[in-house]
Amino acid sequence: MHASNETGRKPGIVVSDLDYERLNALASATESRAPEVASELFEELARARIVPAGSVPPDVVRMGSTVEYRSDDGKHRRITLVYPKDADIALDRVSILTPIGAALIGLSPGQGMEWTTRDGRRYRLTVVAVAPPSAELIALCM
Repeated sequence: MHASNETGRKPGIVVSDLDYERLNALASATESRAPEVASELFEELARARIVPAGSVPPDVVRMGSTVEYRSDDGKHRRITLVYPKDADIALDRVSILTPIGAALIGLSPGQGMEWTTRDGRRYRLTVVAVAPPSAELIALCM
């Protein structure tokens, strides 16, 4: 995964202190069995601006957010970013431990990125909208 803006640089991202702690622990626990995904998540967390949980703007992708994005292949998708135990593709709940999940954390509408799927295909996508987590999803992410 390579998140970037139009100039090829990665866009700035914001992550809550609570998400940062939990995601850092998750990446550490996953490192031995899925080193590539753990590395992607560590990379995103390392460049994030960490803010108190109550200070994350509502349009920033965080755990439990519903994200609408469009890709360069013309597809428009709406997913919810969740922890691995809550992932369910039939419900459009995507794990943070997927290339797209790790790439989306901390982004805001208008930010674009390039990412590589696990089978090596490259895509560019742009975040269109972000809805903050619902009470149900906040409970799932606790």
